[in-house]
Amino acid sequence: MNDFLNAFEGFVGVNFWTMIFAWINLLILYLVLRKILFKPIKNMIDSRQKEVDDMYDEAESSRRDAAQMKAEYEEKMKHAEEESEDILKKAVRKAQLREEEILQEANEKAARTLKRAEEQVELEKKRAINEVKDEVSDMAIGIAAAVIERDVDKKEHAAMIDDFIRQMGETV
Repeated sequence: MNDFLNAFEGFVGVNFWTMIFAWINLLILYLVLRKILFKPIKNMIDSRQKEVDDMYDEAESSRRDAAQMKAEYEEKMKHAEEESEDILKKAVRKAQLREEEILQEANEKAARTLKRAEEQVELEKKRAINEVKDEVSDMAIGIAAAVIERDVDKKEHAAMIDDFIRQMGETV
């Protein structure tokens, strides 16, 4: 059993040189792993982190661009609405001006028609007066001829009738 205890003690016991070699082995293993494994993994993680950061930056830039485009679109829509209102106002004003022109033309045409009608009435009135005057003069000549029993010259008679009519017009 002593052998067993010696073997157990050697197995479980602490040997100074073994401990130093273990630490040296651990340090060498750490340096080798650091050179071979840790640096490439860290580089890979760093490059992935850079890709993710770039994607976030690009997404943020796209979001800003979209917000700017939205603001420009809203501004253009506002200007388009104002422009359409201006066009509509101009069209309404133009229609009103055209309406006024049409009314003015119609009024002028009506005034011209009325003036022509008045002139025509005046002309008809003169024509009727002349016809009545001719009939009255013919009757007057006939009556005067019958009364005087002589023939009266038509020119004299016309002058007498004109005189009579003028006197009648002044009294009326």
